[in-house]
Amino acid sequence: MKQKIKDVFENYGLEIKEEQLEKFEKYYHFLKSENEKYNLTAITQADEVVYKHFLDSVLPCVEFKTNANLIDIGTGAGFPGVPIKIMRPDLKVVLLDSLQKRVNFLNETIALLDLKNIYAVHSRAEDYAKTSREKFDYATSRAVAQTNTLLEYMLPFVKIGGAAYLYKSSKLDEELKEAKNAIATLGGKQGKTLKFFIDEIEAERNIFIVDKIKTTPAKYPRSKNLPKTKPIK
Repeated sequence: MKQKIKDVFENYGLEIKEEQLEKFEKYYHFLKSENEKYNLTAITQADEVVYKHFLDSVLPCVEFKTNANLIDIGTGAGFPGVPIKIMRPDLKVVLLDSLQKRVNFLNETIALLDLKNIYAVHSRAEDYAKTSREKFDYATSRAVAQTNTLLEYMLPFVKIGGAAYLYKSSKLDEELKEAKNAIATLGGKQGKTLKFFIDEIEAERNIFIVDKIKTTPAKYPRSKNLPKTKPIK
């Protein structure tokens, strides 16, 4: 498993140390063993986990400045937050999820991998934003939701001068047309898009970056699931 991860990461220009390889290997085996209990992911085969979870999560790692604060929203089984932390131990990371059982798994993972300055928080984004607004340099999310919905959950956490990183598929262009007003409303500005193609699984991955240029109005993110049911148009 370690050799597979090493080969894949280096093939995509990512240097990885032995200690990091060991953490990824432990993470994989723990994820697989605990998956039935926690219902974490449908992806459990080794090759698929390496490409679809580990590699996919760390693709933008080089973009983050040293010693930055990062919040991963709707982190689930810890993607992309835990792989990012393994690759970038200098970062301070919060893993935010609304399900307690996932947070329990994440706390066990953090302990198993002996990770420092990373915390799993059980909360909905709209509640956690009440005490943690604009405290983070970066927000990430691989959650499955429309861009305008995700941004309402993400941008309130980001400091002016920081950025939100949205992991999206090949359908990004369609979503961006609908998200332009949301980006402006939430204090953002469309940044660059990191484009990747993972040959081995024939998957296109776009990481869409929204720069934070103004304070997000206090009413966002809205509660009662409104970002999903009535997204900003």
